[in-house]
Amino acid sequence: MSAFSAGPRNLVTDVAGVRVGHAGDTKLKSGTTVLVLEKPAIASVAVLGGAPGTRETDLLSPENTVQTVDALALSGGSAFGLDAAAGVMAALAEQGRGFAVAGQRVPIVPAAILFDLANGGDKAWGRYPPYRDLGYEAASNAASEFDLGTAGVGIGCTTATLKGGIGSASTKLESGVTVGALVAVNAVGSATIGKSRHFLAAPFEIDGEFGGLGLPSPLPADMADPRTKFGSAPGTNTTIGIIATDAILDKAAAKRLAIAAHAGFARAIWPSHTDFDGDLVFAVATGGSGIALDPRGPGSVELGAAASATMARAVARGVHAASPSAGDILRSWREL
Repeated sequence: MSAFSAGPRNLVTDVAGVRVGHAGDTKLKSGTTVLVLEKPAIASVAVLGGAPGTRETDLLSPENTVQTVDALALSGGSAFGLDAAAGVMAALAEQGRGFAVAGQRVPIVPAAILFDLANGGDKAWGRYPPYRDLGYEAASNAASEFDLGTAGVGIGCTTATLKGGIGSASTKLESGVTVGALVAVNAVGSATIGKSRHFLAAPFEIDGEFGGLGLPSPLPADMADPRTKFGSAPGTNTTIGIIATDAILDKAAAKRLAIAAHAGFARAIWPSHTDFDGDLVFAVATGGSGIALDPRGPGSVELGAAASATMARAVARGVHAASPSAGDILRSWREL
């Protein structure tokens, strides 16, 4: 069992000031999920996969001018899905949101995409892909409660062995800081151990949140054997996520938080960060707790550990919550 405790919702929205919205199409087998910030917040990003697809990530480097973002978009559709950010911008612009420059306001919406074009869905969308409209709808739907599994960007997700999905989890630290994770699990690798139903993230599970099976005993002999999507090609996969906290961080510390959260991918997916994944984590710090952690003290180590554990739990919860639908090319965990 984990030494950490989950927040009241066990969702990334346990971080005050964070809302999440979904939009998608089960026939298309694709969708978009948007994290909307009630107020602009410090953000950064870490990319450790070999095949990323992104928009507006350069501005998240600590040395660059814009310090805060208004929302973050996670979308299916490969590069077509980057259109989702335009829809999110439109929704935020209608609300008067955005970075003030030369008398104008420009909503800041970094985005990342995953490849779900070959998952059995109908991608014959005509001249223009639907992702701009899906981004607008997802931003407009943003709320404190949202579905896990086969929803939003999770609709089209797969792993090596099972359907993937959208997952989320939260952790409340003794310091009063909250950490939340949101992740779309579409990995080359597997989130389960060997051929079993047991999740790799089992050591971090809280209150049976993804089945309560723990680790298999004895551990299977093939546990270390990589189980991957056969015939993977560059760009055909990718796990993309967001780690959020209400601690006060600058952009450099947010970058470190994003890197720490990548360890959650490594603890929950085997293998991860491959040449054929575009594995990416955005980090966002709202500062809503009013708590600033000493970057050279134990509090920052605990924050990083919580980021890793929370992300690992979110990965498992996304796969655990996936539901079967017509035309699936893989079984869901609940069908095992």
